[in-house]
Amino acid sequence: MKKRFTRFWLLSLVAVLAASFYPLLMGVRVISDMLRDGTVLKENYPKYVIPYTPIAVAVILGVLLLPLFVRLLKRFAVLGGSALSIGTFFGLEYLFEKNVVVKTAETVATLEDWQMYMCYQPPDGWGTTVTVYKTHTAVEILMGEYNPAFKLHFYLISVVLILAILNCVYGFAQMARTGDRRKKKALVLQSVSAALFLGLCILACFTAFWRDGSIQVSPLSAVLMSVFFILLGVTVGIFLGSLLLKKRRMIGLWLPAAAAALTTLLMYVGEMILLHGHLYRFGAGLFFDGLPAIVLAPVDLIVILAAGIVTFSLMHFARRSGPLSE
Repeated sequence: MKKRFTRFWLLSLVAVLAASFYPLLMGVRVISDMLRDGTVLKENYPKYVIPYTPIAVAVILGVLLLPLFVRLLKRFAVLGGSALSIGTFFGLEYLFEKNVVVKTAETVATLEDWQMYMCYQPPDGWGTTVTVYKTHTAVEILMGEYNPAFKLHFYLISVVLILAILNCVYGFAQMARTGDRRKKKALVLQSVSAALFLGLCILACFTAFWRDGSIQVSPLSAVLMSVFFILLGVTVGIFLGSLLLKKRRMIGLWLPAAAAALTTLLMYVGEMILLHGHLYRFGAGLFFDGLPAIVLAPVDLIVILAAGIVTFSLMHFARRSGPLSE
């Protein structure tokens, strides 16, 4: 068992390092520019160095210290590793945001302000329709005159990725160490949801789901955004559900489902903050129009409920005995 555990840990560490090559490279480029020039030129700025470089470092540290946490915390190892990694993420994120500066032809801005500018004014430009929904100019954003709460959904996505990846690595490591396979179904589901969610995150980085600048997005964009929101919630729900497998059904099923729906709702709140009280619309008509006082449309409420329903179903499957649990 010990050899199997050590082998799995080493392979996991190598895999995480390999997957983190590009985020680490982005971080090295930014830090080297800062040390050499005291700033990062706009044309040299690697897009999404935050939050992905801090995420990569946080996950690497969590996996690197896996044997220590397993030895000291036993079955609570994933919670200890996750706490350290999330703390590392926020520490590095703060250092990048406050100490890295990006130089443009017009001004010099902190990385925090530049990231906000990139969200409001992507390189390919925004359509005129969205401009109606925005209250800041580019200059105001680059000077830091905006609501920093817009980062809620960036932080939420980052924390979910860290939790999901570490839950998979720590869970399978514990299985290799003890031979206890009762969590296998939940860990397989967590691995699938984490991989799909990470894939959608990467797709969003390069395409922004093909949004064209209009507050009403295309059918393709609407489908991708809905799946993204649902997967975010489901990934959180499975994480919580995997920790509650031994609890009674009321807790082990309903609590993860509620957590999934709440997480999806928080994602909507983050988008609402970014768009000053508005949301992207998935179509036209009563089904897609925001309800009075709550902004959310009926289709948005269905997306939120879907995250909870899918999580409930998956955790019901994970709690059943069967071939996958053998």
